[in-house]
Formats: sequence, structure tokens, C-alpha cells
Amino acid sequence: MTNTSTARHDVRFESGEGWCGAWLYLPAGATATNPAPIIVLAHGFGGIKEMGLDRYAERFLDEGYACLVFDYRHFGDSSGEPRELVDVDRELEDWRAAVAFARQIPQADADRVILWGTSFAGGHVITTAANDPAIAATIAQCPFTDGLAAGMSMPFFTAMKLMRQAIRDRRAAHRGLEPIRIGVVGAPGDLAIMSSPDSLQGFKAILAASNLTEWPDMVPARVMFQVPRYRPGRRAKDIRTPTLFCICDRDSVTPPRKTEKYAAQAARSEVIHYDAGHFDIYVGDAFENVIREQIAFIRKHVPANAS
Repeated sequence: MTNTSTARHDVRFESGEGWCGAWLYLPAGATATNPAPIIVLAHGFGGIKEMGLDRYAERFLDEGYACLVFDYRHFGDSSGEPRELVDVDRELEDWRAAVAFARQIPQADADRVILWGTSFAGGHVITTAANDPAIAATIAQCPFTDGLAAGMSMPFFTAMKLMRQAIRDRRAAHRGLEPIRIGVVGAPGDLAIMSSPDSLQGFKAILAASNLTEWPDMVPARVMFQVPRYRPGRRAKDIRTPTLFCICDRDSVTPPRKTEKYAAQAARSEVIHYDAGHFDIYVGDAFENVIREQIAFIRKHVPANAS
């Protein structure tokens, strides 16, 4: 296996008025005259790169792929105030900036950029690939494809409470006050965006596998005005390059039937189903299954040894 202590580099790139912190993984032998394909990765709703994305990048690196793993502005090693602000338009801007930066890396092949996104970022990569026909391939893992469908799966009274907090937070923002925050993940009945019976334990499993004891688990509530209106699955029909949809059939966060419907509209889609919940796919046997099939997908469509 590749020695990640020498292959991984801390970098940053400009996005909007700030910058995104990132890890750049470069495989042995990648040079300006022999560039490697590069995979751009980012996490889902409220996630940071330390929450398991290194495990994916290391496996891709072993196959000869460069990787750029980044944090959105307002999160992790990136700039931005208030902290932990989730904003769809800004995160899509960060994706465009990340792709532009990846194409400028001398050891990376600008014509072989692959997108990898999970959960909320699974929706972002659909949108990004639809807008950028030069993307070589896309992997959308348990992707968020339809905010309206996701909202309808949320308990009614939880949704109403979250919207009340969103109104309070918007008013606070207009007055220059500190954000009113809501939880990212919680137990059923908690005031959290993801509060299905498997959400909290699933998140704890990801943290344990990542050797993390804490993470940014509270976000400004104003994001609730955006989530129901964000329906990136509708852009799947506009993607013309290979796209892999990894669908968890027991997903309680991103309705799998809706994702399958959108995936069928993509011109060159491949769909793999997993008997797993939304959070299972990051650890254990489910992770091993999905990473093996993701590697097979990129080997097929964007081989690392292509000239």
C-alpha cells in the first residue's frame, strides 16, 4: 500500500471570497509528463474530510489515482464565518473551485477529473457533472437527490420545529446576531435534521472508525429554507459521462426509490444497490463492498494507466 505520510499534502485553493482547505494525494510516479487521473471528493451535510474520507482516498490512491479531498467553506480547515454554515450555492461554488484547482495540478490529468460525493455531496456532484461536460466520470454514493422527498420522510412536527428555528435564525442573521443552531444528527424526537432511528448510532460508528470524539454537530438553522427546494436529481438527465449511483435500499435519509428514478434518466448511468442504511456504507463490510465496486467503475471508465 502507498505510504500516505509522503503521498498526502495539505493544500488550499481559493473559492469565492475565501478558501477551502484540502488534502492532495499524489500516487508514486505521477508527474507533469505522466499525470494521473484525479478524483475530487467531499463529504455530505455538515461533514468534514476527517470523517472517513481518508479511507476512500487511500484506496483510490493505491489504484494509481490522485485525490483532492476538501472541506467546504465554513467547515474544517476552510475559511468562512459563521462556522458550520451549510449553503447550497456556496457549496456548489466550492465544487467548481475544487475542479478548477484539480485541473491546474501538474501531476494530475486535467482531462480525467472524476467527481465523488456522498449524501448531500452526492447531489452536488450530480449538479456539477451536469454543468461541466468535461468531467470524466462521477460517483454519487447514497446521494441526496430530492429535498422535497427527503422532507416528506421527516416527522411532521420535527419539520415544523426546524422551520420555526430557521425563521428565528434568518431574523438573527439580518440583525447581525449569533446564529440559531439546530442539530445535524439526533435521536428520534430530537431537534435535528437527521433523526431517524439509525441516524445517531450510524454517525457514532463513523466517528469511531475515524478516531474522532467530536465534530461540528450544530449548524445555522437557515439551511432549512434551502433543503426542501434543492432537487439535484433532476439534473441527472443532463449528465453525458459515466455516472455510478450507489443506492442504499434501507436509506432513511435520502429516499432510495426517488434516487433510482433519477438515475434511470442519466444517459450513461450504472446503479448498484446495497442492503444497507444511509450510514452503514462508510464502515465495515458495506464499505468494503462499495469501495471495491467504485474502484471497478473508475478502472473501467477512467483507467489510471491511460495516456
